[in-house]
Amino acid sequence: MSARTELEAIIKTHRTRAGAPQSMPRDWVMQQVDAPTARRAAVLMLFGHHDSGPLRDDSPADELDLLFVTRAATLRNHAGQIAFPGGGIDPEDDSPAAAALREAEEETGVRTDGIQVLGQLSDAELPITNFLVTPVIGWWQQESEVYPVDPGESQDVFRAPVAELLNPHNRLSAVVSRGRQRFSAPAFDYEGRIIWGFTAIVLDRLFNELGWTRHWDTAREIKMA
Repeated sequence: MSARTELEAIIKTHRTRAGAPQSMPRDWVMQQVDAPTARRAAVLMLFGHHDSGPLRDDSPADELDLLFVTRAATLRNHAGQIAFPGGGIDPEDDSPAAAALREAEEETGVRTDGIQVLGQLSDAELPITNFLVTPVIGWWQQESEVYPVDPGESQDVFRAPVAELLNPHNRLSAVVSRGRQRFSAPAFDYEGRIIWGFTAIVLDRLFNELGWTRHWDTAREIKMA
């Protein structure tokens, strides 16, 4: 089965449970989302081809990559962290997908007319900033140059091969300590870039649902600030 077909099947599953946000893992809950006041946001999980070849509808998972941004170190929230392109849903956005594409273009310069939106996953809770975030799945049919459009927002834009993200040697648990409390969640190490927190949790969940995850050592830990 192609990666695209598998993604579309997962999207269909999420569509049947629309309206039921996914909470953060129990080991990572530092606070709760206040649903009545939570703001809405969307992120773009953009799958492209990891080398110079074209992205085909029958491309397998090990030929794909994902687009990430490294947030500027000067930002107030999630400074220096790696994330999917995205941001708040504005009143003029027709849908979460429209917001995700707009934000991706503003952050990375990607040409959105080359992206096919396959669908979206269930909203995910982001308690620390009280957001409900919709992950939007994109299929990068016609690739374009990407770069940090605004260095005040993003210090880096990069693509990570899915095969490297799935490699057990690149999997680890991110650990955060708050006083006597200890929080732990899945993370990824791509060429020294640590993908952790909300982004890693959403990505780990998707890989698990797709059946792509390979067994990895959860006892291998890295302490995060």
